[in-house]
Amino acid sequence: MRTAEIRRRFLDYFAARGHQVVPSAPLLYNDPTLLFVNAGMVPFKPYFTGAETPPYDRATSVQKCVRTLDIEEVGKTTRHGTFFQMNGNFSFGDYFKAEAIRFAWELVTGSQDDGFLGFDPNRVWVTVLHSDDEAARLWENIAGLPPERIQRRGLLDNYWNMGIPGPGGPCSEIYYDRGPEYGREGGPVVDEDRYLEIWNLVFMQEELSTVRAKDDFDVLADLPRKNIDTGMGLERVATLLQGVDNLYEIDEVVGVLRKAAELSGRTYGAEGGHDDDVRMRVVADHVRSGLMLIADGVTPGNEARGYVLRRLLRRVVRSMRLLGVTDPVLPELLPVSRDVMKASYPEVERDWDRIAGIAYAEEEAFRRTLVSGTQIFDVAVADTRKGGGSTLSGDRAFQLHDTYGFPIDLTLEMASEQGLSVDADGFRRLMAEQKARAKADAKSKKAGAQAVEVYRELRATGVTPFTGYSELASDTSIRGIVLDGDLVASAAEGDVVEVVLERTPFYAESGGQDSDAGTITGDGFELEVVDVQRPVKGLVVHRVRVARGELQSGTDVLAQVDGEWRLGACQAHSGTHVMHAALRQVLGPTALQSGSYNKPGYLRLDFAWQGGLSQATRSDVEEAANRAIRADLDVSATYMPLATAREIGALALFGETYDEEVRVVEMGGPWSRELCGGTHVQHSSQVGLVTITTESSVGSGVRRVEAFVGIEAFRYLAAERSLVHGLTETLKVQPDQLVDRVGRLVAQLKDAERQIAELRSRQVLAEAGSIVARAHEMWGVDYIGHAAPGVAGNDLRSLALEVRNRVQDRAAVVAVVGGSADKPSVVVVTTEGARHRRLSAGDLVRVASETLGGRGGGKPDIAQGGGSDGSKSQEALTAVEHAIGHVLQS
Repeated sequence: MRTAEIRRRFLDYFAARGHQVVPSAPLLYNDPTLLFVNAGMVPFKPYFTGAETPPYDRATSVQKCVRTLDIEEVGKTTRHGTFFQMNGNFSFGDYFKAEAIRFAWELVTGSQDDGFLGFDPNRVWVTVLHSDDEAARLWENIAGLPPERIQRRGLLDNYWNMGIPGPGGPCSEIYYDRGPEYGREGGPVVDEDRYLEIWNLVFMQEELSTVRAKDDFDVLADLPRKNIDTGMGLERVATLLQGVDNLYEIDEVVGVLRKAAELSGRTYGAEGGHDDDVRMRVVADHVRSGLMLIADGVTPGNEARGYVLRRLLRRVVRSMRLLGVTDPVLPELLPVSRDVMKASYPEVERDWDRIAGIAYAEEEAFRRTLVSGTQIFDVAVADTRKGGGSTLSGDRAFQLHDTYGFPIDLTLEMASEQGLSVDADGFRRLMAEQKARAKADAKSKKAGAQAVEVYRELRATGVTPFTGYSELASDTSIRGIVLDGDLVASAAEGDVVEVVLERTPFYAESGGQDSDAGTITGDGFELEVVDVQRPVKGLVVHRVRVARGELQSGTDVLAQVDGEWRLGACQAHSGTHVMHAALRQVLGPTALQSGSYNKPGYLRLDFAWQGGLSQATRSDVEEAANRAIRADLDVSATYMPLATAREIGALALFGETYDEEVRVVEMGGPWSRELCGGTHVQHSSQVGLVTITTESSVGSGVRRVEAFVGIEAFRYLAAERSLVHGLTETLKVQPDQLVDRVGRLVAQLKDAERQIAELRSRQVLAEAGSIVARAHEMWGVDYIGHAAPGVAGNDLRSLALEVRNRVQDRAAVVAVVGGSADKPSVVVVTTEGARHRRLSAGDLVRVASETLGGRGGGKPDIAQGGGSDGSKSQEALTAVEHAIGHVLQS
């Protein structure tokens, strides 16, 4: 049974039993505690915690997930994969244990001819929490399982919680016996390779007050509404139903594995080919993960999500290289994954041009990194040998890996070719420390999530209606005051607190739009609004400074948005939509927005694109935007079902999640049609003017344009006009002659600088004769030390070489110190006769550079360095002289 069919059967089964089918949330979910969605229940977490009221009593989904903590284990075991799909059914205070067990048993063991999955019921085992007699009894009564196939386990294995105070409860896991060829008898408590877990049923029934560890927590009380959260590993079920050994060999993955084998000329599963098999499995897993991450809007980068994607794609290239393939591989592998995944996720085909462009550009960048990394590796090898060692240090290997993106496997391979080993233990220790820091950061973020408890309490009393689409001032009242995470009854003048209103005209920062500014006034007090946020869905929180008087909770107030600020915000946000549409008009439909920020007078928009925009293209985009503004396009906002919005082509921002009812903002009908909750002008002409100020790269395959909007755009252009006017007055030319005139001046200046440099060089070299005359003989070697203040760069090097040319017939060392007082430079050269006396320019320049407060190095015949203290020039020359004497006398 194909994976897509298993997925369909699961959703159909629960839909037929009253469950709302919920589409998968994007992998980039709006949760500060998560890098990516890593479990099927993540989109439903606000319902389980009570932060939001669920719109349905029961739901089902197949959720895309990514986990990367065990990335190094991918391919080595049959259980580790980075991207996976989690089938789930959920109950929010509706059915509980008995129904969850009945549903699971029927779907798992029911006949395939009847639409079920058709597992042999005699090979099904389950585990329950050691104290959960009820679950054990239900499995016996509902499924008819004998007691020996119902195993009890402790809290570590069979209790679920989020790691923070909140809901928790016992689990019951379903396992399938793969047979004696896969391991020992005795059930999952003995061997979890033979007995493969396929489904976990979580019975949320308790409220936890303190969570110290997965198996160490305090139970506050029973939940008033008991919930069900289940997770069935789609890939694991496919492994069993397709009769293959592991998840890398199922239909959605194996195609890439076979293509990797074909490109490399290796045979998967060949005797003695364990390492090759691991590499092919890594490729198969990571190609699919990279495809799905890019499809959901992730772009390669050096931090957080972007770094994970970059690492996955680079591990593909590295693994193929270790398989002997040095040509570009993603153009061969990625389309294979697209073709099998598009049945379940049509967006991978719809957005293919963008996805492929990002992935292929990243591979090309890594291929360049491999070249530069090899050079850095060669330096590390040389330093190791120079120190008399035979082991590349762990910190050098980690530096290559972490700073330069050079994979450790390649470092090990290349070191072996050079006859060196690598301190792998030291490397692993540094990697472990980095992982520990990452886990600590994640834990701190998770701990920070506890601070929203007060917001959940306020949200439980109702949402905060936003009235700002139709008014700038609202009569309202203060629902709550928050200070340092606690509810307080009042706030005094000068305090900075957070205020929740019963209704508000203030726009909370979201969708790239900055929050509104304004005031909240009441009887005897005035609050200055400095920020507005939505810490939990449906609740608007105003950060305010008490400018006058004393604030009391429950007081009636007037909330007033600054009209000028809102006008500027509307212009900037509408201008962002105009800029996005103009980019797509000029560049094509793949130039999709991947992020934005706007505030009064300014907008910033990130979009998918390879390579910088020429000045002509920038001008075309700017003109397209301003023509749309001049056209006075009608701007409208309409609410409609999400499915309808997608059907009419409304664009959604990557990483955002949307309700089933969405707001679609249109400008000129289909010219610009986007899902958006922000505030906008009523006609495009009200934007006024857009002028692009910069265009730059913010990551592989992502460009950024910044622009001024409205009056700020006019001021920007007025300042440029003033600058042009000043230049034309100074140069006595017309504006249209300015570029030519400045060009001629620059050419003349460069010519003059070249002539000056030539004169200075001749003057410097003219001193060579007098410098040679001051040579000092030491044990048969002439030492010529000379201070040349103000001489630097090539001139200093040329002077040293010219002096050496005049003493080539004898053993001689020339040291010249120049540069400036705060940035001295030194060059040391030696003749062949001096080198026969064991005098090396590289060794001597290090002595001089250290005296100058810096470093230096080079070859035995010529070397250079520098420092930070030019007052020690003579000391540096004397130090070289002493070093020469030490070598000659030893």
